[in-house]
Amino acid sequence: MTNKSQNLPAYMVVTAAYWAFMLTDGALRILVLLHFHILGFSPIQLAYLFVLYEIAGIVTNLTAGWVAARFGLVLTLNAGLFLQIIALLGLSQLNAEWGITTSVIYAMCIQGLSGIAKDLTKMSSKSAVKLLAPDENSSLFKWVAVLTGAKNAIKGLGCLIGAASLGLFGFVPSVLGLAAMLTAVLASTILRMPKGLPSGIKGTRFAEVFSTSPQVNRLSVARIFLIGARDVWFVVGVPIYFYTALSDGTDASDRIAFFSIGAFMAFWTILYGAVQAKAPALFKSKHQGTPFFVSKAEGWVRVLIIPLVIVTLFSVLMTNPSSILSAILVAGLFAFGAVFAINSSLHSFLILAFTTGQRVTMDVGFYYMANATGRLVGTLLSGISYQIGGLSLCLATATVMLILSWIATKRLEQTLTL
Repeated sequence: MTNKSQNLPAYMVVTAAYWAFMLTDGALRILVLLHFHILGFSPIQLAYLFVLYEIAGIVTNLTAGWVAARFGLVLTLNAGLFLQIIALLGLSQLNAEWGITTSVIYAMCIQGLSGIAKDLTKMSSKSAVKLLAPDENSSLFKWVAVLTGAKNAIKGLGCLIGAASLGLFGFVPSVLGLAAMLTAVLASTILRMPKGLPSGIKGTRFAEVFSTSPQVNRLSVARIFLIGARDVWFVVGVPIYFYTALSDGTDASDRIAFFSIGAFMAFWTILYGAVQAKAPALFKSKHQGTPFFVSKAEGWVRVLIIPLVIVTLFSVLMTNPSSILSAILVAGLFAFGAVFAINSSLHSFLILAFTTGQRVTMDVGFYYMANATGRLVGTLLSGISYQIGGLSLCLATATVMLILSWIATKRLEQTLTL
């Protein structure tokens, strides 16, 4: 271990703030999706609600990396928490009497603010791991896996809390409760942040945010298609399919549908996070170099294609919602989630392995700009493909994106063998 292990208190504060943020993020996503679906929004309109959220993430990750390098990670972390509180308070002002166009525009703007908040917080937290963790590859992999794995499990819990609170308390009390919780976290972070994070370097130029590393660039391309392959079915397609299968439009069946959808998304994300946190144990990673992990990433994305192909075929053969199709869908997507977690954990490690301490915030920001691009593409395709071809087209589109991610990962592997 290096003297970086002395920075554990700062790492713990950053991690706790990040986890609290992701709890609200998971809850907010399911709250917005189900609330606006009840109001009569179509799948494409539901996708529009998240478009500005993802566009804001793309812009934020480019600029936030430079801001953090120039002014420090503490500023960007606290700014992310503050903006999420503002977004939650803004959503509480939605008026059921507004027309659909007004509601969509207002919600898109608020979601855009939440997107800025999320990626400020994520970039700050992921960069902090590189700066605070021990230098060894095996230790860095474990620290990254714990941060991101537990984060996803907590985000899954947020999905469950969001769906449950919508059914029990309604939309406005739910978002106000989340805002109150995050306000307490922000106050604690401001008051208790230990030393350990850099305060920034004057003279850092904005043009430096664009990576010139072929490894960072190709990993970023692979990330676009990997995340897009998840969000094509996760954002709109599968939740609306389950709502259609479970609800007949009555209040009682709506509550059952809410709890069921929330439970599925929660447990899927919790499984994803749990596997992600345990990913280092799957590899004998001690003393292994970066090419070892790139090779594993290429192999595991090939494995990831298999469960998605299976559920796609069943959705094509069984076009109408049914208990059998739902059971196959749940089993197949849980298998997908476990393998996806391994892929995601490898990606999260590789971006930190490819960068240096001096460029960490800018390379991480650039990489998560690609991540946000994948979410944007996946979100748009989720609403469009479900509107045009239902669940089967969502899943088929996701399969194509996974194949493109595998091709990009193969090209990444080639950069290390030249």
